[in-house]
Amino acid sequence: MAIARQVLCLSAFLSLPHARAEPIRYSVAEEAESGSLVGKLAEDAGLTPPQLSARRARLLSEDGRQHLRLDRGSGHLLVAGRLDREELCAHSDTCMLPFELLLSDPLQFFRFEVVVEDINDHSPVFPKERVTFKIPETSDPGSRFPLEEAQDLDIGSNSVQIYSMSPQNEYFSVSYGTPITGKKYLELVLEKPLDREEQAEMGFSLLALDGGSPSRSGTTEVTIVILDVNDNSPAFTQDEYIAKVPENMPEDSVVLTVLAMDHDAGMNGDITYELSEAVGQSNSAFVIDSRTGEIKLTKPLDYENSQHHELRVRATDGGGLSAICKVLVEVVDVNDNAPELAVSSFSSPLPENTVPGTVVALFSVRDRDSGANGKVSCALDDQLFFSLRPAYKNYYELVTVSALDREHTARYVLSVTAADAGSPPLTATHTFTVDISDVNDNAPVFNQTSYTMYVRENNAATVFVGAVSAADADVGLNAKVTYSLAPVAAAERPSCSCMSVNSENGHVFVLRPLDYERLRQTEVTVSASDAGSPPLRANVTVRLVVLDENDNAPLVLYPAHDSGPASSELVPVAAEAGYLITKVVAVDADSGQNSWLSYHLLRATEPGLFTVALQSGEVRLKRPVTDRDSVKHKLLVLVRDNGKPPLSATAALSALVLKDFSDVRLPHSSPPSDEQGDSLTTYLIIALVCVSLLFLISAAVFVARKVCKSKELKAAHVLYGADNLQSGLADAAAAGTLPRAYCYEISLTTGSGNSEFQFLKPIVPSLPPQRCATARGPDEEQDHHFPCVPVGTEDTATDNAGTVSAGQFNALSFN
Repeated sequence: MAIARQVLCLSAFLSLPHARAEPIRYSVAEEAESGSLVGKLAEDAGLTPPQLSARRARLLSEDGRQHLRLDRGSGHLLVAGRLDREELCAHSDTCMLPFELLLSDPLQFFRFEVVVEDINDHSPVFPKERVTFKIPETSDPGSRFPLEEAQDLDIGSNSVQIYSMSPQNEYFSVSYGTPITGKKYLELVLEKPLDREEQAEMGFSLLALDGGSPSRSGTTEVTIVILDVNDNSPAFTQDEYIAKVPENMPEDSVVLTVLAMDHDAGMNGDITYELSEAVGQSNSAFVIDSRTGEIKLTKPLDYENSQHHELRVRATDGGGLSAICKVLVEVVDVNDNAPELAVSSFSSPLPENTVPGTVVALFSVRDRDSGANGKVSCALDDQLFFSLRPAYKNYYELVTVSALDREHTARYVLSVTAADAGSPPLTATHTFTVDISDVNDNAPVFNQTSYTMYVRENNAATVFVGAVSAADADVGLNAKVTYSLAPVAAAERPSCSCMSVNSENGHVFVLRPLDYERLRQTEVTVSASDAGSPPLRANVTVRLVVLDENDNAPLVLYPAHDSGPASSELVPVAAEAGYLITKVVAVDADSGQNSWLSYHLLRATEPGLFTVALQSGEVRLKRPVTDRDSVKHKLLVLVRDNGKPPLSATAALSALVLKDFSDVRLPHSSPPSDEQGDSLTTYLIIALVCVSLLFLISAAVFVARKVCKSKELKAAHVLYGADNLQSGLADAAAAGTLPRAYCYEISLTTGSGNSEFQFLKPIVPSLPPQRCATARGPDEEQDHHFPCVPVGTEDTATDNAGTVSAGQFNALSFN
């Protein structure tokens, strides 16, 4: 039987009756033409033809053969093929074909029985076409000579009813019994004595007529040979022999032995045996020994094909007299047939979200044996997720009993074992392979709870920095993972939108170069989504850490490196070793060791006079000042970071040694401790800011008063210069420094260890403007009051871009 691929709905199966209590019966004549109407099945079952089609109605029979078919369009039950009652039911009085109507959605059964009615389609047949009797002439009237009855495969009134002779014979008549009388026999009766001298042989036809309409007949030719004296016929010891034979008896085994006696002597007492079977059993499984009467098997018997065999044994003596006895062989069933399992419906694959109780398969079992040998029970190996449930009669359902999980088990191989109750029991096993189809019930899972990736600043565009990876326990599209950046709210939007993720492989890229000094780190949320419906997703945080590169050179804050001339640091002649002259202040925008700065004295007018602290940048006297030392000193301090390769900058300093202060003993300034150095750095920065503000205010005042005339100075120690004052002040205001030619007011007080160094204020308004002495030609007039030290071009040259050269300081001399 073909396996039907459909899912049987459990709820409908439970809500509707499986089958009617009593089957619906129809009858049909055998040999009906294919397509003949048997009955209105849909109407009798309370259904409509559209329901038959919608619910996929089909017929099931026990033997698997389709003798009938269902017309779904009309709902009629029709003959599918030739029906031969004799082939189907042999000599049974009733021939009934049981079958079931199976409906799906919901599952429902209807039982039907079709009785095949016999028609007179077989003629009576005698076992032999010609029969010869050798009858002694001394036979008395009334003597009976048995004949084998004619066999008719039909039953009831269609079987043999009467016998007749043709032509009529004055010596013999026919005596017979029919099933109606309850005893079947056929004999020739001698009506009057025979006279061999008058007629040594005679013949006639014996007709067997059945009761059909029209009736059928069978004929055998009877020949009577009249013999001389043989007045004793053979006689069997039993009229009927019965033997019980197991169906597994081997060939050549003796079933039983018949025995006939004849009181005559000589050849008239010699008996031979002859075996004959009923019509339709020409391929006999038995043979008789003509001399001993032993009946043996010629081939194995099969209880399932025939439960009994009826034999006729004729014993004939040498004089031609004979006798017939019946031998009934009953076949005893043995457990030689294993159960058979036929699948009606099977559903695979099953979705993993199938609810418990869903019908997976419907099948039937049968055993051709009888009694306990034919009782079948079914068992399922795996009872954790599936179980067997009796449905109807010999039908079973394979159903789910618990939730399924494809990720745990993707395929179930279920073995159903059917066993009979024989001894020993025989079994049959059928395997159901149930595949579980995937449902999108697993979200992607990242292999890390968070990711940290690193990139060096000044990276190339679209540089690969790492990859995220997520796995999905599902299969197919449900396991196909795509990656994207999860959208965030505007309030939570990151400061850097510089990252991208590859949707296929999860590779993370930085789209543009980054600057560590502007962005140290940033975070994005990467989302992994599968292709299921609806899709499931998971998020993970990716933190991008920017690594610093040594891409920033140190920046000198003090002394300032603008385009104007630099100021000079004043050093008293009385200063001792360790005197703090100034401090170089620099910063580096990098971090870590790239921002560790060290200070080195690169070049100095007197290298042995000055020293620079390696870590703090403090410029101090290395030894006391002597008369041999120059008044003006230029120093070039190298500031270098600790990067690889290191970057550096230079700071140019100028120091003036004040010779007129030789009688002033300045306090010794020892190198400050580390804590004092940090405080001093802070104070220096604050002082630098204040000085810059004061300078800007002063420059603004000078610009406002540049239109005024210079006044004469009061008598004092004044050094005055006004070379290009107006333009110089304007340039100084723009650059934030003093002009190249400028004047100082120096006030000294006895007993003071500090000096006051101030810009000159006009003291005598009426004093005409004076010019400072500058390098001129021999014909130009020079002022002889106070010499002014010019600034040479070599002093204004910048040694390093972004730094202030020491030449920007003015060279001053005092008389």
